[in-house]
Amino acid sequence: MTKRVFTIAEVAQAHDGSLGMAHTYIDALAKRGVDAVKFQMHLAHAESSIHEPFRVKFSQQDETRYEYWQRMSFTKDQWKGLKQHCDEAGVEFMASAFSNAAIDWLEELEVKRYKIGSGEVNNLLMLQKIAQTQKPVILSSGMSSFEELDESVSFLKDKNIDVSVLQCTTAYPTPPETYGLNVIQELQSRYQVKVGFSDHSGKVSTGLAAVALGAEILEFHVAFSKEQFGPDSSSSLTLEQTQELLDGVHDISTALNHPIDKSDNSKFASLKSIFEKSLAVNKDLPQGNVLSFEDLEAKKPKNQGIDASKFKTVIGKTLKRDMEAWGFLGEEDLA
Repeated sequence: MTKRVFTIAEVAQAHDGSLGMAHTYIDALAKRGVDAVKFQMHLAHAESSIHEPFRVKFSQQDETRYEYWQRMSFTKDQWKGLKQHCDEAGVEFMASAFSNAAIDWLEELEVKRYKIGSGEVNNLLMLQKIAQTQKPVILSSGMSSFEELDESVSFLKDKNIDVSVLQCTTAYPTPPETYGLNVIQELQSRYQVKVGFSDHSGKVSTGLAAVALGAEILEFHVAFSKEQFGPDSSSSLTLEQTQELLDGVHDISTALNHPIDKSDNSKFASLKSIFEKSLAVNKDLPQGNVLSFEDLEAKKPKNQGIDASKFKTVIGKTLKRDMEAWGFLGEEDLA
């Protein structure tokens, strides 16, 4: 069965609370050919409180993390406009939810599936809410142990939910030592579901490696510039990097869907006749000379006498005739 990689470009907070900027990302990413553009639906009153600490104190304008989430939010009608824009641009609209209230909004938007961020994997209250929709769920495994993932995956499977699991490391940007690329195949073996990789490295090579190792879903953060304001910019890909990644993913997917049978090289027969070689002598040799390794050379093309691969069969044999340097050696020349 032909497999293709589902690519999710995550805008997250890269719009910095600007609706116009959010729409601009949709157009830019649709042009690059991603499958889905993903946002994060933050409803501060439902998901957070004034007691929530900053993960990283990056903002000079938001006194609290709660105020930051307020500034990152859009109205329901604005979200509907973003969803409609994605539909018109030919990309799937996705948005991570962080509250049951957000699930209600996303259901009104008629999303196709749900992406669960690393911090929500064990939020069984929200998973119960999502399970009631019977829509597919993608879990990011960033902060979860296998034991915790086991519980959430079983919780959803028991409700007949189509589950996918992404290897993810909750570090921004993620250093190579903690990519956890080995986990991709461990997830597939453990859960027997579609698996993928959620990347925070800010590098093209990471996603390409993940796809080569079997990731069928690839999620990555995107920002217009790594220098722009926001907590995720340094761990995001630029638009140019996004295009490079997508081109590479296409090539790797094509290669994986066309395995090579190394036991059959018949299609190389004509090339082998050009590039492979036949045995020759490398000096003038008289009749009666006993051939040694030092007398031999391999010359193109093949099929001009004895194959070069059979050189051992002629060593120690006697020449039946005089031979000139660089002449091909045939069975008829040997006693």
